[in-house]
Amino acid sequence: MKPHDFSRCIALCNACAVACNHCAAACVEEASSTMARCIALDLDCAAICTTAAGVMARNSENVGLVCSLCADICKLCGTECATHDMDHCQRCAEACRQCEAECRRMVAA
Repeated sequence: MKPHDFSRCIALCNACAVACNHCAAACVEEASSTMARCIALDLDCAAICTTAAGVMARNSENVGLVCSLCADICKLCGTECATHDMDHCQRCAEACRQCEAECRRMVAA
């Protein structure tokens, strides 16, 4: 694929990374030990989304591998965030669902 074929996936990965970083920061401020898994998954998800966007921008031969892993981690993070009522968690869960779906679509193409 050419790099421009990745534009939607790159945008959704970047948006997901931002949502995850925001969610993690907001969860830290809540100072609740029940949010530890949410924070950890937010940070992992933000990191893999940023990596996936970079791999796609470079049109790396590893796009499929990285984006498949990104989709898996987005699913874990989105599922966790969806269990919490806070707006930031719900926004993060939605960003994760969108990123997961686009990464899976792109890998399958």
